[in-house]
Amino acid sequence: MKSYPISIKPFGERAVLVEWPEKVSESILADILDFMDAFKELEIPGWEMSVAYNSLTMVYNKDHIDFEETKNMILECQEKQAKSKTERVQHLWTLPVCYDLEFGMDIEETAKTLGLSVEELIKQHTSHQYVVYGIGFLPGFMYLGGLPPSLEIPRRAEPRLKVQKGSVGLASKQTGIYPQDSPGGWNIIGNCPVDLFDPDKEDPCFVKVGDKIQFESISKAEYELHKIEGEVGIYEPEKVVLNA
Repeated sequence: MKSYPISIKPFGERAVLVEWPEKVSESILADILDFMDAFKELEIPGWEMSVAYNSLTMVYNKDHIDFEETKNMILECQEKQAKSKTERVQHLWTLPVCYDLEFGMDIEETAKTLGLSVEELIKQHTSHQYVVYGIGFLPGFMYLGGLPPSLEIPRRAEPRLKVQKGSVGLASKQTGIYPQDSPGGWNIIGNCPVDLFDPDKEDPCFVKVGDKIQFESISKAEYELHKIEGEVGIYEPEKVVLNA
């Protein structure tokens, strides 16, 4: 399978930025993930990689890097990747969201701005599958692509100093979940009771880049139940394998 063209730039003394064509695309994301798999097969200790839409930041924790040597190594790895086919397990996660006004403090204003009823906003938000294009900003914060144009809305004019953990928001072409309390300027339409990041677990974030997310509307009573299930460690998010 032919790989996409890439550009490689220095990113400080210990890192490089590898960029793919500048567009949001599942095929480009798959190419990035294939490259990461091929690079990991080199088994060079000290490298960390972070994906964000059409780019990959590669950080070397051992020492300063020689850019030209690193660039050649990356190009050779990409050539090797193009000759192999990677089979990767991709999951669709169904995450519950309570859109009650107690949690969705902006949902009425957001629906009005979009020219929708609250019910129609919820229906549209839960009827799409969103691709996880990156995880970052906050630990467990997922960058989700695939928001329908009918739900695109600018960020709030005045960001909040504190957005509650689990808050589900809309901003520009994105939707997402705040994995912890933090400042934020997204339009909050609900809350998800599922912990997306647990530093005490061997795998702190169960969702992976390349997975998909679909939201499911739940009642306030169901929200409280899932919250308790999560606290005692018995809640398991629903998932299906997409490429079995």
